[in-house]
Amino acid sequence: MKPLIKCLYRCCLFICCCLVLAQKVRAQTVSDGLMIQKNFFCIGSMYSYNSWTNYWEGTFKRDNGNIGRLTTNTYNVFGNYGITNRLDVLFSVPYVTTNASAGTLKGQSGFQDLMISLKWLPYKAGLGGGIFSTYVILSGTTPLSNYEPDFEPMSIGMHSETASLRALLNYQYGRFFVAAAGQYIRRDNITIDRTSYFTTELINSSEVDVPNANNLLFSAGYRSSHFNAEALFEQNTTLGGFDIRKNDMPFVSNTMNATMAGALFKYSFNRVAGLELTTGGNYVLKGRNVGQATTVFGGVLYLFDVRKR
Repeated sequence: MKPLIKCLYRCCLFICCCLVLAQKVRAQTVSDGLMIQKNFFCIGSMYSYNSWTNYWEGTFKRDNGNIGRLTTNTYNVFGNYGITNRLDVLFSVPYVTTNASAGTLKGQSGFQDLMISLKWLPYKAGLGGGIFSTYVILSGTTPLSNYEPDFEPMSIGMHSETASLRALLNYQYGRFFVAAAGQYIRRDNITIDRTSYFTTELINSSEVDVPNANNLLFSAGYRSSHFNAEALFEQNTTLGGFDIRKNDMPFVSNTMNATMAGALFKYSFNRVAGLELTTGGNYVLKGRNVGQATTVFGGVLYLFDVRKR
C-alpha cells in the first residue's frame, strides 16, 4: 500500500504544477448524480471547519468544561478520472487537526485515511420529460499514518480499514433534480495500545470490534452548466456499539448516530474553462454520542482532458 500512496501523492503534485487546457465538464463526487467524461481528470483541494461545544452522552445532551469547544480542521486533496463515460475512479487524501479550547487534552494531527472509489452508471433513460439515472459506488479506505484512535474526542479517525457500497438514484427535470442514496459501510477491527478496556463489560484484549454503519442521503436543488445549488438531508447510523458512560470519555466502538441538514453550492467559470468553486455546510440536528457540530467547507477544482498537451 505504501508505494501506491507515494505514487498518488506524486501524481497530485505533478498535476497541480502542470494544469493544462480544460473543457466545460462538471466535477463530481461519490454522492452526486454526475459523471466525468472519458479521459477527463479532476484535481481539487477542499478545506472544512467543524466545531461543537455541546454533545450527546447517549441521549443526554450536555457540555463539558474539560473540552470547551472542540474544533476539527480537514485539508483534503482529491481527484477523479473518467475511465469511460460510465465508469470513474476517485481518490481523496485528508490531513486532519483537532483542538480543544479548554482542559488539558492535547489536539492531534496527521494524515487520516486514503479513500479510493469506483463510480458506475449502469442505467440512464428518459422518464416523464426528465432523465432518470442510477449509480453504484464501491469505496475502500485504509489509514495513511499511525495515528491513535483510542483518544476520543481528540483522535483524527478510527484507524479502521473499511469497504462500502452505495446505491444512488437521481432524477433531473430541466435544471431541477432530486436524488436519494443509501450506503452500507463495513469496518474492520482495530488494535489499541492497551491490553484491556471496558464497554458494557470488561474485555481483556487489545482488539476492538468497530461497529459497521449505514448512511442515508437525500438531496434536491438546481443544476445548470455553470451553477449548482442543493439542499441535503443526511442520516448516519451505527449498527451496534454502546453509549458513552456518565462523565466518561467517548470510545471508538461507541454508537455514533447523527441526523444532519445542509446546503451545497458550485460555480463554474466561463473565462477559465474547467475551474470550479465549491462551498457549503451542514448542522447536526439530532445525535447519539456525537457532538452537535456545525461544519463549513470550501474548495477549488480543476478539470481537464488528459489527451491535450
